[in-house]
Amino acid sequence: MNALEIKGLCKSYNNFELKDIDITLPSGYIMGLIGENGAGKSTLIKLIMGLIKSDQGSVTVLGRDNRKKFTVTKEDIGVVLDQPGFPSCLNAKQINKVMKLTYKNWDEPLYYGYIERFGISKDKQFKDYSQGMRMKLGIAVALSHDPKLLILDEATNGLDPVVRDDVNNILNEFTRDETHSVLISSHIVSDLEKLCDYIAFLHKGQLLLCEEKDRLLEEFAFIQCSKEELERIPKSALRGVKRSVYNAEAVAERSALPKWIRSRPVTIEELFVFMVKESV
Repeated sequence: MNALEIKGLCKSYNNFELKDIDITLPSGYIMGLIGENGAGKSTLIKLIMGLIKSDQGSVTVLGRDNRKKFTVTKEDIGVVLDQPGFPSCLNAKQINKVMKLTYKNWDEPLYYGYIERFGISKDKQFKDYSQGMRMKLGIAVALSHDPKLLILDEATNGLDPVVRDDVNNILNEFTRDETHSVLISSHIVSDLEKLCDYIAFLHKGQLLLCEEKDRLLEEFAFIQCSKEELERIPKSALRGVKRSVYNAEAVAERSALPKWIRSRPVTIEELFVFMVKESV
């Protein structure tokens, strides 16, 4: 079973349109959702969660249409939005009591294990936490009720590199169970490149691609060459070009490059930036 299937999804606002989104996330894998501010990442996540209604298309979460009896499915979804929304007066111990009454599968020892691992004060009120501490508490809650699908929207915001690395390790541990999957959006593309099995690029409401990360890294290469050499590369092979006075940089399909051209492996961040420039 796929954790997530999105087909032909559309949502229009006065000044923005999310158009014809097709995404499949198999169970047991992590997908990174990449896009600049305003690309539609948060809108897509709200559509997946059923918080807003689509104009067209379908969303199937853990085998269930999210328009039908979706409240049952929400027991199996852990969510961390860019601003975790706990009451400001509660501390971590009080939040534990609330969650015990909210989720049938709430795991108190696991929760307190994450609280200890993240160095979160049990007695400090939520309003007194730093942004990073609020995010860590949100992640601890999301992981502690046996979710099958974990959705994180910019959840590593405000976390230092050491804690981000710890979170990445936790997510990898989580998906060792083949019934567990993760959808994570982030501006920190280098983290997603290390963490994710699948990558989806959103730009101005359109899906530029959705593919296995390793296949993308095999398929594309980064090149630096003269402008004259660039003209000898088939235009159909190019996925983005940046020209300067003296030379050119490009991302291209590796299989279509002439043997004489020098190239190196592309990063996911480079691939995204060059594809966005090409689509502008």
